[in-house]
Amino acid sequence: MSKMVPYSVYLPIEYYDKIKELAKERRASAAVRDAIQMIIDGNDSYTAGYRKAIKEAISVVNNCSEIEHIAIRGKPLKHWINQQLEQLEP
Repeated sequence: MSKMVPYSVYLPIEYYDKIKELAKERRASAAVRDAIQMIIDGNDSYTAGYRKAIKEAISVVNNCSEIEHIAIRGKPLKHWINQQLEQLEP
């Protein structure tokens, strides 16, 4: 994932209360980030969810330390898997 920087916004109280509930489950930042990314990228819900799933799959592969021990043609297996996953992006 790319470098994260903090950013503040003003919210109506009803949204603030909902975000506060998500924060109890440590899901607030991800929810806000996903919503902003969806709006800025101009994606519909399905496409945004699809892209998010691909990015999460790539992240899981990158965070798997065991996969670093396997190489094909001199490149780590994660390189080949991520290359295939990136082709799925619309």
